Amino acid sequence: MASILIQHHSDILCVWAYVSQVRLEELEREFDDEIAIEHHWLQVFGSVGDKLYTNWRDKGGTAGYSTHVKDIVARFGHVPVHPEIWQAETPSSSLPAHAVLCAVRLLDADEDRCRVTQLACAIRRAFFCDLVDVSCRRNLLGIVEACGIPVPRIETLLDNGAAWAALSADLDLAREQNVRASPTLIFNEGRQRLTGNVGYRVIEANVRELLQAPAGGQSWC
Repeated sequence: MASILIQHHSDILCVWAYVSQVRLEELEREFDDEIAIEHHWLQVFGSVGDKLYTNWRDKGGTAGYSTHVKDIVARFGHVPVHPEIWQAETPSSSLPAHAVLCAVRLLDADEDRCRVTQLACAIRRAFFCDLVDVSCRRNLLGIVEACGIPVPRIETLLDNGAAWAALSADLDLAREQNVRASPTLIFNEGRQRLTGNVGYRVIEANVRELLQAPAGGQSWC
């Protein structure tokens, strides 16, 4: 049983979550069964049109935001991005993708598996690299199928409302924990958090300190 629980809040369309996805993958590889990462979904791009209009109407609109995203990705080099990102096949909302991810999380809990990280990576790659509209249910289920996840079971969880209820719980949790930025990592029962573009070694140091702390003791981090 994992000894360290890490709650990860993010929006699937957030470029900072996209570039930091590799850190989560490395964390899972390095610490294996010593940690458990809980994926929760945050409403940053719940209404893409409203967000871009409000924040970017005086800074070049969608073209300006596209340049901003490409500049961020270029600073890292380990992830690709389509040259027309946010200018073509723009999704209307991140919420449909979040509902699908919540459905997979429910299915994973039922089957004692962990495929949410894999699917989140696939959805982010589809959007940022291939300009797939990931607010479209058909496109999302195609990605689910490509990941080897049973589509009919995901459709059932979407259609009966269970996935949407899980997403509602995620949004409530973000409000309760005062999470306002994507990505945010929460450790140590809420006493430690890392927000935004945080390097892997910083995340690793927090995990190692918690693993080495005596039961019931306080971390030095």
